[in-house]
Amino acid sequence: MKAKVKVTNPDKVFWPKEGYTKGDVIDYYHAISKYILPYIQNRPQSLNRHPNGIKGENFFQKNVKGLAPKWAKTYHNYFVATDEASLIYMVQLGCIEINPWFSRLGHLDKPDYLVLDLDPLEIDFKRVVEAAQTIRQILSKAGVKSYCKTSGATGLHVYVSLGAKYTYEQAKHFANIVAILTNKRLPKTTSVLRMPHKRRRKVYLDFLQNRKGQTLACPYSLRPKPGATVATPLKWSEVKPGLNPKKFTIKTIFPRLKKHGDLFKPVLGKGIDLKKALKLL
Repeated sequence: MKAKVKVTNPDKVFWPKEGYTKGDVIDYYHAISKYILPYIQNRPQSLNRHPNGIKGENFFQKNVKGLAPKWAKTYHNYFVATDEASLIYMVQLGCIEINPWFSRLGHLDKPDYLVLDLDPLEIDFKRVVEAAQTIRQILSKAGVKSYCKTSGATGLHVYVSLGAKYTYEQAKHFANIVAILTNKRLPKTTSVLRMPHKRRRKVYLDFLQNRKGQTLACPYSLRPKPGATVATPLKWSEVKPGLNPKKFTIKTIFPRLKKHGDLFKPVLGKGIDLKKALKLL
């Protein structure tokens, strides 16, 4: 690292039950840096700070004016991740999870990918799996490859590579159509309605994440959840009944990477032909 980050209170316990400390989080991000950096470099960040661990109060911070060190890159007062030092700096601030924009400096109006965020409310996780596989089938018929990861919490995220060729509005429009088509196939178990009271006992197909400035926990991000879960890329063959997102943790991710490598690499590739895909949906 070119810049040096002063780490304070490395022994502070962030997960009381498991005993993981702030130092453990820093060690994790050091070790995972080569895998996570492609998903955060040159992207503005929403800083979700947990200075007292997962049981303490958290807050989102977007404006780092007067806070960020001189070596840090910023965009309109957003902190911009650039390298391992900037990653560790975010952890020093209490960021357990990493939340980058979908787009990078140089083309901030054009996202590298779109995401359908599958968020269950009072419904079994097998319905999330069913919704994800239905999305995959719909996209596949349109000639579109998709990639799935755990959210690190209760849901799944389905990604489509765009290659920074289209606007956020185009991405959101496409995701909206896919969500509607999925909901038509699974009307009893999914919803495209944002209000929680209108989607109880259903999986929310959130296409509105595809707006400029919206963020999600990126691949390989820790989550401030019991067990120190990790947002983990999956093979589609793993997205089946019995899948348990709680099993993907700080302990399991490195053996998994050794076995499978980075399953999400294609997400940052050249991207699909969106206009062609729209015609085939």
